[in-house]
Amino acid sequence: MPKSRTSPDIVKAAKKPQSAHRRRGRPKVMPDDTQRANIIACAGRLLVEKGYGRTTTDDVAALCRISKQTLYRLFPNKAAVLAAVIDAHRQSVLALPGDYDALPLNVALETIFKIDISAQTNQERIAVILAIMAEAPKFPELQRIVRRHGVDASQAELAAWLAGEQKRGRIAIDDVDSAASILMDMVFSRIFRPGLGLTMPTPKELQTHIRRCVSIFLHGVAPHRTMI
Repeated sequence: MPKSRTSPDIVKAAKKPQSAHRRRGRPKVMPDDTQRANIIACAGRLLVEKGYGRTTTDDVAALCRISKQTLYRLFPNKAAVLAAVIDAHRQSVLALPGDYDALPLNVALETIFKIDISAQTNQERIAVILAIMAEAPKFPELQRIVRRHGVDASQAELAAWLAGEQKRGRIAIDDVDSAASILMDMVFSRIFRPGLGLTMPTPKELQTHIRRCVSIFLHGVAPHRTMI
């Protein structure tokens, strides 16, 4: 009589695919970079909706659907999360670092200052700025973080880009740090003035403003005359 097909070896072999299937069915661990990006996005949303003071690490973990242990493994405290939010937000303000060597100087600067930003993205970045401005006077640590990771870092990146253009011989500036500060003040005074209760510029108004600022920065306001 032939041997039974249900020998121990066959049973053992039949169980293997099931075991492998169970292993494949386990939830995958999200890579740290992806997890960080998720935390930053959720924290940025909470910053706008609730403000810095009312947002807790419990809120961030809950919105991200992660444990606080995971949150604290990647960010030691709420201030570190905010610093990461500001770092990520900086690219929505200045498109730096970047390679603009092939562009004319005016086009490069217009691109750096996000001249083609959509109305929705502009509203989103302004919402973050306004949320920070509203609470900065109450939280000294918030002021320090925004200064270090926002204003100072943006100015340093722009100054570094201007220094590179000076080495290439495309501009002549005696102080690139000061020039970067002046140009940022010119452009952003119009973009972020809604914080003073003024009307937000339309995309077309914003484009005109950025082009005007770049032109004045590069050429000044004196009438062009033929040099003899």
